[in-house]
Formats: sequence, structure tokens, C-alpha cells
Amino acid sequence: MAATTTICIDPRVKEKLTFLKRYPRESYGSVIERLANMAIDEEPLSDESIFGVEEALEDIEQGSLHSEEEIMKEFDLL
Repeated sequence: MAATTTICIDPRVKEKLTFLKRYPRESYGSVIERLANMAIDEEPLSDESIFGVEEALEDIEQGSLHSEEEIMKEFDLL
């Protein structure tokens, strides 16, 4: 059974929640639940993915970066 709770939010946040409604009469509770569900990743990263992220961070720290234009040229996408 749903409980009713009153919370204080900034008017700008309320505007954003209103914008995120899928239909005009959708409750703010449904919008907030959908956002909360999106924020929680049920499937943790694999060790391989974590390793890839760590490698990428090392590349960034070392300045080993390529611009989008360089990559596009390398793969003949321009």
C-alpha cells in the first residue's frame, strides 16, 4: 500500500518533474520512481569493463587523446 509523504522541492525541480511526465495526469511519485529506477544499475560492470575504464582513465591522465576529427579521418568517415 502506498504511503503519502510531503517533501519540499525547489520550484525549478518541480518544473523539471512536470516536464518529465509521460502524460499530464501522471503522478510525481511515478516520475520519481522511474528516475530512481534509472539511477540504479542492477547489472554491475564486469571485471573486463572495469579494466577497460581504468585503461581509458590512464590514457586520459597521460594525455593520450585523439580528437573526433582525427578518429573520423583514421576510419575514413569524413
